[in-house]
Order: sequence, then structure tokens, then C-alpha cells
Amino acid sequence: MKSNPSCTNNQTGSLGGGSPSTYQRIKRDIIFGDLAPGSKLKLDGLRARYAASMSTLRETLNRLASEGFVDALDQRGFFVTPVSREDLVEIANLRVLLECHALRLSIANGDTDWEGKLVAAHHKLHLMEQKMLAGDDSQKEDWKRYDWEFHLALIEACGSKNLLSLHAVLFDKYLRYQMLVLTNRGQVAVQEHKEMFDAALARDIDGAARSLQSHIEGGLEHTLAAF
Repeated sequence: MKSNPSCTNNQTGSLGGGSPSTYQRIKRDIIFGDLAPGSKLKLDGLRARYAASMSTLRETLNRLASEGFVDALDQRGFFVTPVSREDLVEIANLRVLLECHALRLSIANGDTDWEGKLVAAHHKLHLMEQKMLAGDDSQKEDWKRYDWEFHLALIEACGSKNLLSLHAVLFDKYLRYQMLVLTNRGQVAVQEHKEMFDAALARDIDGAARSLQSHIEGGLEHTLAAF
């Protein structure tokens, strides 16, 4: 998942293509665990690692602090935000609240172009899921990017840029926890994606929302068990 697991239009900076900015690279490394939870972000080390100026790094870290990925502590500097089971549960509950609402609006508003984008996004995700079910887990970052693109395609016609922006930050926070334990629910998640996809195309708003909520809650239980 501009990951978030991302970032064009301020969404999933870690998972996008193209030449990533310093913000996108640091956010990606936080989400994928290359910068460990609770670790201190020393400016000299970051300058060497990301070939960025001090002013760019401070601006980037303050931006990530505003999004909840970095803690800016007076007199102590910057730290990667720690993780906890309580935080994960809160993020998942907020995701259910926002994403299910956005999905309802999107299905009600979506046109033929929206349907076409959704079909394409599900096709890419499904092909990657089949690879992983066959035992090929060498493209985990691509897998999570396709997962993000599918979930975004579901809600993209909601008609609210603010809702999409808030959801993108929550999705990346949720993805960060998934990447820390990096477990795959296999066929169960594949089937849930298919149910959401079918219900959305059938304009079954309640059915799609139920499937999405079950999907998020199932992922939460799975992640908590492996946390």
C-alpha cells in the first residue's frame, strides 16, 4: 500500500510506484518494519540513509508525527511510534466505521467507470492471491499494494476526499501491524474479497458492508493471535 501496508493523493505512500519522496520512503520503512517500533530516528543517520537534507527530514518527521507514525518528544527527538494490542483494536474499529460507511456511499454513487476499476483491481489482487496460495510469497509488498488498491477501488466513489484521506492513514496504520506479524489468512481472505467484490457489483450495499466488516474483524483476530 503515493503504503499505506500505502502515495498518490496522500494515500499509501509506502506502496506506490514511481520515484518515492523522502516522506514516502520513511513511511514505507516504518510500515514494513525496517524502522522498528519505538526506535529513535537520529537525524544524522537518516540523512545518510535517505540522502535528504536536515530541513527535509524535520519536515517529513513532523508530517509523520501528525499522522501518528512518529512520536516527536520535547528535548528527546523523534521516535517510531510504539505498537500495542489496544492501539491495533482501536485502529481496526475505526477502519470498520469509516470504510463501511465509505463503501455504502461508493456503491450507491458508483458508475460504470467505478465498476471497471473495481473489476481490474480485484483481478490483480486475485492473481497475486493465487500465487501465494500456491506457496509463492516472494512478492509480499506487491500483494499488499494490490490489496490496498482493491479496498480503495471499493470505496473510491464515496464522493468525499476527506473520508478517503482519513481512511488511507488508518489503512496504513493497520497494514503496519499486519507487516509486523506478516501472516496470511489464505483462502479465507480470498473468499472474503470475492464476496465483497460480488456484492458491490450487485449493488448489495448491506451485504457488501457485512462482508467488509467480517473481513476486517477476521484480520484483527488473526493479527492479535500472532501479535
